[in-house]
Amino acid sequence: MDMDLVLKEMIDYDAGDARRIQHFLKVYLYAGLIGRAEQLPEEMLETLETAAILHDIGIHAAEEKYGSAAGKYQEIEGPAPARALLERIGCPEHRIERVCYLIAHHHTYGEVDGPDYQILIEADFLVNAYEDALSPQAIAAFREKCFQTESGKRLLDTMYGLSSRL
Repeated sequence: MDMDLVLKEMIDYDAGDARRIQHFLKVYLYAGLIGRAEQLPEEMLETLETAAILHDIGIHAAEEKYGSAAGKYQEIEGPAPARALLERIGCPEHRIERVCYLIAHHHTYGEVDGPDYQILIEADFLVNAYEDALSPQAIAAFREKCFQTESGKRLLDTMYGLSSRL
């Protein structure tokens, strides 16, 4: 899969929304970093990276339809435009299915069914914690509740100085 093509398509999709473009670029970077550190198989890593790029594709539709960018609305509205984009660029159906599933669940933390899903949650949180200026207590609580990978925990601890507080 040509990740540069997926990136370009998503940048075009979010044209004029630099904040959201910056967000998915960071999530993509962290997802790939954690995925490689956790030694994901190449196919799963490509699926993860694709989902990381597209994970918030439903935000604009959610804001228009519900007046909110809340995670549950992103999960509802994201799979359809993601599928259309991926079909247009010739992505294999099995990857489209998994990417759409990950998009439809990336704010649902109790149903993690694989390392790609887990890493997407962790990468998104690494970025959201900073962008939302979360307190050290909130970051530590989310770490305890939701982080599973050693690589994700290490990044979170280092970025937010948690190792000295744990």
